[in-house]
Amino acid sequence: MSPDKAQSGDGRHLTAGQELALAVAAAVVTANAYYIHPIIADVADHFGVSDARIGLVPAANQIALAIGILLLLPLGDRYSNKRLTIVFATGQTASLGLMTFSETFFWFVTGSSLLGFFTIAPYLLPAYASKRVAPERLGQVTALLTAGVIFGILIARVGAGVVAEYFGWRMVYWIATGLMVAITLALPRVMESGERDRGGSYLALVLSVFPLVLRYREILLSGAIQALNFAQFIALWLALALHLTEPDMGYGTDTVGYLAAIAAVSILSTPRLGRWADAVGPRKARAVFASIQLGGIALFWFFGDSLWGLIIPLLVVNLVGPGIDVTGRMTFLSLEPQLRTRLTTIYIVLMFVGGGVGSFAGTAAYDILGWAGTCGLLVAMSLVLTGLSLFATRFGR
Repeated sequence: MSPDKAQSGDGRHLTAGQELALAVAAAVVTANAYYIHPIIADVADHFGVSDARIGLVPAANQIALAIGILLLLPLGDRYSNKRLTIVFATGQTASLGLMTFSETFFWFVTGSSLLGFFTIAPYLLPAYASKRVAPERLGQVTALLTAGVIFGILIARVGAGVVAEYFGWRMVYWIATGLMVAITLALPRVMESGERDRGGSYLALVLSVFPLVLRYREILLSGAIQALNFAQFIALWLALALHLTEPDMGYGTDTVGYLAAIAAVSILSTPRLGRWADAVGPRKARAVFASIQLGGIALFWFFGDSLWGLIIPLLVVNLVGPGIDVTGRMTFLSLEPQLRTRLTTIYIVLMFVGGGVGSFAGTAAYDILGWAGTCGLLVAMSLVLTGLSLFATRFGR
């Protein structure tokens, strides 16, 4: 078998159109977890809960996502990625419906938790694509899918802020549900069939994840780095939404959404960062990105009271932050194709545990200590992240 066929799994490579379509699908299925970011204050007011308690909504979503990935994502190494993606997308659609119709905070959190549990498709897609691209294009295609995820997050945060300002926060979830219905119907045409179910014991499949940690120990380091990266991202945006909409600042949810549009720079920068990481090596590139991001994080304390000033650190962290994720994935997506989904499982579980901690820590820090406390939390996480990234260069380029 040729190297390309070994890489693609079935000997066929994705077309440019299929790669783009997968990136669009990744955007839609990822966006659901991020609509809450700019509208979190409106949702808290509607249900009459505190800033700290509303953090349970994104926190439960992220922790449930980690559990779902641990229990469901390994199935991608044994069953058709196409079939699994469609099933999980259907689960997301139903969960969004529950959030849309919820009349109590309990059911809204329940819907958010179920949504997280079924949000598996964005993490099946990179493993699916990695089996269908030439080795020398792995970084580029991984970056394209990551850019799709970034675009979904961008549209979710900008769109939710604007829609909620003029039509109320529930309209956000009506639109989200409609988009998921559309993408679920489109996926059978986007993804190729041809993968054969390999069967076997489900329990053995899930348990097989844990020995891989001992065999590929660097996956823990890459996962911990991304956990910190994602935790500070979530903590920043949730606290920023609360900060900008408080009476002293006086901005609406639409302003929070407009500010989130700065993430558009990531769509342009991430594919270029992926190509650079292909050339210099993912570990070296990640250390560079982490160091630059630390400088940007430190600026939030100085510019926190100025809407225009906040643009400077936001530009910095959005330019390089996604590159940390791309390079982290590159450290294991070049390994054996039959292991990649389970290695992705380890990585993503750690990432979303970090997201869950960041969701609660960010809103709690703001509730107790205000914007200064949030900035201190962000700097502490970024310092540890940078230190781990520098240490990881010992494993190679």
